[in-house]
Amino acid sequence: MKFVLEVTVDEGASAQDPVGELSRILRYWGGNLKHYALEAGDGSAVYDSAHQEVGQWRVIAS
Repeated sequence: MKFVLEVTVDEGASAQDPVGELSRILRYWGGNLKHYALEAGDGSAVYDSAHQEVGQWRVIAS
C-alpha cells in the first residue's frame, strides 16, 4: 500500500505560516490515523487551522 498526503501551502492560513501549518497537519493526522484501518480506499480531506480544506490523504494499493 501507499500512503499519500497532498497539502497546498500557498493559500489561506497555510500561506501565512506554511511550516507551522504543515507541522500542525502532520501532528494531527499522525495521531488521528489510529482511527483508520489504512486499507486501500481510505482517506480524508485535510484542513488548516482556519478550517479550510487544503488537501487530502489517501491510501492506495501499490
